Amino acid sequence: TRFDDENVPFVAFCVSRAVLGFGVDPSLRINVFSELSLGEDPFEGVSQVQGFHDESRAFLFQGTSRNVRATEEGAERMLKKLRNRGEFTVVATLKQEHLNSGVILSIHHADQRFLELESSGQRNEVRLHFRTQANQAHTEIFPYTLADDQWHKVSLAISASHVILHVDCNRIYERVVEVPSMDLPKETSFWLGQRNSAHGFFKGTMQDVQILVMPQGYISQCPDLNRTCPTCSDFHGLVQKIMELQDILAKTSSKLSVAEEKMNGLETCYCERTCSVKGVIYREDDAWTDGCRNCTCSNGTVQCETISCPPPDCPAGTAPVYVNGICCKECKPVCVFSGRELVEGDMKAVRDSSGKCLLFQCRDRSMHRVVSGSCPELHCPESEQIALTDRCCKVCRGHDFCAEGNGCMEHSDCINLEAAACCSCKDGFRPLRDDNAYCEDIDECAEGKHYCRENTMCVNTPGSFMCICHSGYIRIDDYSCTEHDECVTGQHSCDENALCFNTVGGHSCSCKPGYTGNGTVCRALCDGMCQNGGTCVSPNSCVCQQGFTGKRCETDIDECTNGLVECDSRATCVNLPGWYHCECRDGYHDNGRFTANGGSCEDVDECKSGKNGCANDTVCFNLDGGYDCRCPHGHNCTGDCIHDNKVKHNSQIWVLENDRCSVCSCQTGLVMCRRMVCDCENPTVDLFCCPECDSRLSSQCLHQNGLLTYSSGDSWVENCQQCQCLQGEVDCWPLSCPSVDCEFTLVPEGECCPRCITDPCQADTIRNDITKTCLDEHGITRFTGSSWIKHGTECTLCQCKKIILTFTIAKH
Repeated sequence: TRFDDENVPFVAFCVSRAVLGFGVDPSLRINVFSELSLGEDPFEGVSQVQGFHDESRAFLFQGTSRNVRATEEGAERMLKKLRNRGEFTVVATLKQEHLNSGVILSIHHADQRFLELESSGQRNEVRLHFRTQANQAHTEIFPYTLADDQWHKVSLAISASHVILHVDCNRIYERVVEVPSMDLPKETSFWLGQRNSAHGFFKGTMQDVQILVMPQGYISQCPDLNRTCPTCSDFHGLVQKIMELQDILAKTSSKLSVAEEKMNGLETCYCERTCSVKGVIYREDDAWTDGCRNCTCSNGTVQCETISCPPPDCPAGTAPVYVNGICCKECKPVCVFSGRELVEGDMKAVRDSSGKCLLFQCRDRSMHRVVSGSCPELHCPESEQIALTDRCCKVCRGHDFCAEGNGCMEHSDCINLEAAACCSCKDGFRPLRDDNAYCEDIDECAEGKHYCRENTMCVNTPGSFMCICHSGYIRIDDYSCTEHDECVTGQHSCDENALCFNTVGGHSCSCKPGYTGNGTVCRALCDGMCQNGGTCVSPNSCVCQQGFTGKRCETDIDECTNGLVECDSRATCVNLPGWYHCECRDGYHDNGRFTANGGSCEDVDECKSGKNGCANDTVCFNLDGGYDCRCPHGHNCTGDCIHDNKVKHNSQIWVLENDRCSVCSCQTGLVMCRRMVCDCENPTVDLFCCPECDSRLSSQCLHQNGLLTYSSGDSWVENCQQCQCLQGEVDCWPLSCPSVDCEFTLVPEGECCPRCITDPCQADTIRNDITKTCLDEHGITRFTGSSWIKHGTECTLCQCKKIILTFTIAKH
């Protein structure tokens, strides 16, 4: 980046890689002939012919009974590349017949023309029809003759609000227009060489018809053209990207600063994450056994695996049994008593013939008698007393055996039976041993044994599970959640100048009209940007440079018609963009001492300079602002005329060389020209100059509605366009409206041109005066022409019009 003499930054851009070497990335090219399968699948009225060059195929378009339209699939392929693009170029090589008015290509949906390029041979114009981002139909007219039966290279480049027309590699026009909208809906049609099946038929040859979705695509057609400046889209995209990068840089710098502070405090510390289990602290990589699980501490998280017990292989005289505190069975000695095996420590009560109870215990592979004490007194009837096999004392029915001690571990409950106790796993756990003393948690989420419904996530917990709501949802009950509207509750990340849109599981942000950004950060921006050097001072409000007015400074102030300038009598006022000029009238020229009001204009002596049309036998007399041809005294002057540097005799009649329909005559030194008078009774009448005399059926035209027929020469108005039938071809152009010099204008329903009105609340367009302001409902100053959504509503749009604050209901 460097700065010029006026301290204005100059940014140098590299040529896009897509056009280096003058090649085009295929993903950025739409080859219309290929997409339409011309040649492989020929259309009626289209035939392959010799083109401008032999490197690609050319096609001749003839007649009016043709239907060159892309299929739905082909149109969608092309439109996918064009949809919502702000920068593309239409290029074509063509030779159009004389006086033909036809459409080169048309992209439209119903009656909405999103992009249509038309060449009028009747009016010698190239027309670009499109829809603006405000969904308004617009036509841009470029006076130029393409229909001359000669080959031409044509390219039309659109870059945001910038339009450039090249013909034969010469820049013909460069204009700033309303930004076209390429929000192409489904079922949009794509036509070549016609507007539809009934109108706008192009007649002639076309070759290399392409649409290039890239900056300055005309370079591919004319490689010698230099690309020295960025396009509007280049510049707008660069500004947007810089703003986003600045925002990211600010946030990243803030996070980095906080991180550095924390790091500085941790440099002298050694941190180790530990695990806490049942009040015991375990360090990193510590291992322990928890019931039937082997556990380790890893990065502060307890990780456990179930112990797998191998089948016991016990020697003779032993049997596998469970031992308190040990997960797997161990081999213990056994005793044989009354034909039954008892393991070490088992007790057995027997009664002798006298009914006395004897108690034995298995120790060291044999039964040993145990002396039992006296039995406690029972407080229950004898019918409720139960004799047990491992003790001599009876117990009452319902005795609490669990209170005497049991081997039930964590997650296992002790259950009292009639004559003993047993273990049972708690709900949500499964046994790890057949005696249910050790149990493990059941993962209901992994095994699909849960009841979590939509918008939730199952999370396993010890003995159960939880249904956690997805982000952006709120709980209905334990098992289901519903969407959470962050926009309503205010729990969103949108900028105060952004609109919040609730979505499934979250929300999105979009900057309000008049602002730009990613939604979380929005900055004021004037819609369409301020034109002609204007400055954006607040959303949708521009301060214009001297000589311009309008919401976007798009309207030039005509100082001449508004009476703001008074030129010298020898000069006439000429309006210029943003300024004016007092130009010397015919017969006067500036004397070199330029003055703004034309006071430096002085008379031209046509007699001395030879810039007069006096015949050879007359004498030139200079007059103020002109001259006079006088016949010398005593002479008989012929009255001949000088026209186009040729002598025309008095009373001579001739046809203009550049207009075969105009007839001129010399009358006593004066040239008089007029339009040829049409005599339809004359069999030699020139039908080109007198189309109304053409009675041939082939010269008639069909109205757009397909019901009316017009003769050659007829004119009519349709959809605010002036149409004319000339020798069988219909040509339509935008209806010209007279200028209106008033503050407020309105286009009445059914009419095409604006009228002056006095009520600003009904105005379609107004001349905004930014020196006038309004105070909104909160006392905030608003500039004339600015718009905003009334606080607390969604459907009330406010606009400041001059000094009147108006409210209108926004249309959906």
